[in-house]
Amino acid sequence: MNKALLTLTFLAFCTTISAQQQRRPRFQREAFQTETPMVHDPVMAKDGDTYYIYATGMGIQQMTSKDRKTWTVLPQPVMTVIPGWTTDSVAGFGSHVWAPDVIRWHGQWWLAYSCSTFGKNGSAIGLLSSRSLGANMWKDEGCIVCSHTWKRGADGQMTGDNWNAIDPNFVIDQQTDTPWLVWGSFWDGIQLARLDSTMHIAKGEQPRTIARRFDPSYKPTEENPTSKYAGTNAIEAPFIFHHGDYYYLFVSWDYCCRGAKSNYRVAVGRSKTVGGPYVDREGKDMAQGGGTLFLEGDKQQWEAAGHCAAYTFDGEDVFICHGYSATQNGAAMLIQRPISWTPDGWPVLSE
Repeated sequence: MNKALLTLTFLAFCTTISAQQQRRPRFQREAFQTETPMVHDPVMAKDGDTYYIYATGMGIQQMTSKDRKTWTVLPQPVMTVIPGWTTDSVAGFGSHVWAPDVIRWHGQWWLAYSCSTFGKNGSAIGLLSSRSLGANMWKDEGCIVCSHTWKRGADGQMTGDNWNAIDPNFVIDQQTDTPWLVWGSFWDGIQLARLDSTMHIAKGEQPRTIARRFDPSYKPTEENPTSKYAGTNAIEAPFIFHHGDYYYLFVSWDYCCRGAKSNYRVAVGRSKTVGGPYVDREGKDMAQGGGTLFLEGDKQQWEAAGHCAAYTFDGEDVFICHGYSATQNGAAMLIQRPISWTPDGWPVLSE
């Protein structure tokens, strides 16, 4: 493929269209409290004395808690208006926003979100900013990165991307204070690129693959049960967590979104630098199909579990994800577990 076309495809920002073309997501009628929130693709943050969860939903679902036990599910989504550029850039996208991530950096909150349609890689990752989570006032910062399905142009050249711009996660280099973005789902796997001070892709950066489900030479014989477009490189939902001397890359293997038939599970590798390579406990590079199994369904409480995040709150390392309940017909629900560490520096889950 022509390198200039690849660069233009990668750096293309989504066009802005008029406010009249923006969409308004549906609101639930009122807030309610629960200790067992139903949630998909959760991320968490703490601002002041309040914890926040953001998750896949109409306009991005949000909920709050003072103790991470009882959650108030808010009636108003994060995005009361869906920016017009999203539907202009992603065919078929409406107001069901996927897989957000949130981080505080340089005195400001940044929230990335995914615009896509199931099983296809014509997608975009958008960006919002806010001074306060409690105010729930977010500014549209446009598009971080888009991916495009392959197609043949009038000149006969094929253009497109062999990766999918969904499932974003911000990570800050602890030595240089530089932001990075990791993202990806299926196709060639998990992508990584350095950001600039505006949380957009830095000039001259190209995405590179840092994790795959299988070694590139391996050809799975089973078809993808969820999509005829995405292939069988069943890896997605990356999250990088810094602890001690390492950056730990968590990924989700196999298939989500099938209720009780889901077989989602979480694997992990680590690197001493944000840029990798990330290797598992056996020393295998995750870009070559490595990864140490970290969590899977026990078939008693959870059929499967995945799309995770990890944080340090008040001195405690915490792992969260959604699990498909074995007792509630595969409903996606919040899992929270403390993380402890082995003597050689690998994470394990505590009860």
